[in-house]
Amino acid sequence: MEEILEKLKQEIKEIHNLESLKKVKAAYLGKKGCITKLLKNISTLSAEKRKNYGEKVNRLKREAEKIFSQKSESIKKEIENLSLEREKLDITLPGRRYAKGSLHPLSIVLREIEDIFEGLNFSIEEGPEIEYELYNFDMLNMPKEHPARDMHDTFYIDEGMLLRTHTSPVQIRVLKEKVPPLMFISPGKVYRRDADISHSPMFHQVEGMIVDKKLSFSHLKGIMTVFLRKFFGEETELRFRPSYFPFTEPSAEVDIQCIVCKGNGCRLCSYTGFLEILGCGVVHPNVFKAAGYDPEIWKGLAFGMGVERMAMLKYGIDDIRLFFENDYRFLKNFSLTAVT
Repeated sequence: MEEILEKLKQEIKEIHNLESLKKVKAAYLGKKGCITKLLKNISTLSAEKRKNYGEKVNRLKREAEKIFSQKSESIKKEIENLSLEREKLDITLPGRRYAKGSLHPLSIVLREIEDIFEGLNFSIEEGPEIEYELYNFDMLNMPKEHPARDMHDTFYIDEGMLLRTHTSPVQIRVLKEKVPPLMFISPGKVYRRDADISHSPMFHQVEGMIVDKKLSFSHLKGIMTVFLRKFFGEETELRFRPSYFPFTEPSAEVDIQCIVCKGNGCRLCSYTGFLEILGCGVVHPNVFKAAGYDPEIWKGLAFGMGVERMAMLKYGIDDIRLFFENDYRFLKNFSLTAVT
């Protein structure tokens, strides 16, 4: 038994992995192991010799198990240390810098528009993107036969429900819920069946409204002039052209001097020297009546613009699809520093 124990100790010294240790353990303590055979011999001995022999063999077995257990822990510790050594971090190395994110160009432009109007004492109002046809068309003086209500222009969800085609329904909701005088803008997503280099099925609008007892078109002209010169620069030249919108009368479209040719005429402005930028007008009496207002008492001014168009003209972008393609080469040109 002493020879077996000594042999075991010598063999254990040469082992450095758990698989080899498992094989050696089976040779000593397995079903056919040499120590197991010694235990089986107990039954062949006389009663006098059996007790003494059994104690010695069991002592050998316990000692062998202890040796195997200690060796197993030693090997595991060695493996762990080697793993830690391989995975060790050199904390003296400089850290990796994460790329700095930025706002989307549309978010930058939208925030700038909101900041300008908030500086003019306008509040910001929001409404649902899934809207009732009543608010989107009927109460805005757009009759049933109006072309904007056709299926090829509007995303209808169900009878009487649609994806709003402009943010003007927010104006109706505010008129019905709040008491004038009012000054607010309503930014948000809108949806129309249109897609090319200058149109998108989903885009952003900012519409605004002022309601008070004494208002005239000259007030609207002054506010539009202040806003556009703050947005495009104080030297920006403007012109107001008569136009038609079903919810305003009189109505006008506002143009700015072409950003490319500076009024001299080029392909971008169709050689007119000006670019259309937004629409505006005096709120139609029928809109006030639909909202429960007396048009003889209350007057309103309204305006609306596309955020994508504002961004395209401000930054010289010629394809609206760039805003939605998530091309890093395009987006990296805009940074948080552009936010006012």
